[in-house]
Amino acid sequence: MEPVIFSSDIKQSLSEILAQLSFSRLVVLSDLNTQRHCLPIIEKILPTDTVFISVAAGEIHKNLDTCSLIWSRMTEEALDRKALMINLGGGVIGDMGGFCASIYKRGIRFINCPTTLLSQVDASVGGKLGIDFNGLKNHLGVFNEPETVIIAPEFLKTLPQAELRSGYAEIIKHGLIRDNAYFQKLQAQNWESQDWESLIRHSVGIKKAVVEADPKENGLRKILNFGHTIGHAFESYFLDTQNHLLHGEAIALGMIAEGFLSFEKVGFSFEEFREMSRFLLQVYGKVDFSLHELDPILDLCTQDKKNEGSVILFSLLESIGNCTYNIPVTREEIKHAIQYYHQIQAAQA
Repeated sequence: MEPVIFSSDIKQSLSEILAQLSFSRLVVLSDLNTQRHCLPIIEKILPTDTVFISVAAGEIHKNLDTCSLIWSRMTEEALDRKALMINLGGGVIGDMGGFCASIYKRGIRFINCPTTLLSQVDASVGGKLGIDFNGLKNHLGVFNEPETVIIAPEFLKTLPQAELRSGYAEIIKHGLIRDNAYFQKLQAQNWESQDWESLIRHSVGIKKAVVEADPKENGLRKILNFGHTIGHAFESYFLDTQNHLLHGEAIALGMIAEGFLSFEKVGFSFEEFREMSRFLLQVYGKVDFSLHELDPILDLCTQDKKNEGSVILFSLLESIGNCTYNIPVTREEIKHAIQYYHQIQAAQA
């Protein structure tokens, strides 16, 4: 079975896959949003004894408490080790559902059906699964590949514009770290009128090539984290506040700040940095925050999974389309980069 299947008809694709697999029971995990908008699209082709589990939506619920609810329900239904799980949702459901499947009875098989642009271009490839813990993003997790991932662009019709824009940040990142021509193409067209199916295929291809070269993130795969050390710190800091950031909004901020670090640390030209920043600010605008909040945000950067001991390691751009990794950066340098972002004006980028 193909690791990633691009589907023009999710009902047909899923029916064919289920017919090929032997399983004792099927369990479908969704959140309240995908239960309402996406589950009806596939529900009629599922076995009559399918177990449906729905959890609250959002990153704030990607934790051990929600996992306990999922495992409890699976146990109540007496699901055995030959059960099969379908994770129907965005990155949160894919990460958490795959994690729960990998842990339950030492592991059952699962299929991911990503329903957001973000999860289709990012979480769909690489086998990274996990949950947040004590305010730290993806702090607990495993590497484990699903049986397959079904990417169906028809699910994108269920998304609000803000979620599409959030996923677009990862597409931009793929161009910045690996494909200058791709980045130039993205700039040439308004983000709202992009051909999403074409971009998803291209981005999945970029990520797939990187992951295949380094499955366990020992080296090259770290370039996929560009923008994420600082971005994840902001996303985690604002997670349980009124200023909650979508993943892509936080990563856009992170890419600008880490682009500035790239300029200061590895010779990224200021002209390319300005080109990148202008584009990101044009799409995402500025995130407002107070410099008084810097210390706890910097503390979160020290917990990044790429770090080694007390050394904070970054993936930084040498040029658009060329990213390097394992670059040590001090707390003061990170602070300076965030301060630069804080004072930047969209017109001046």
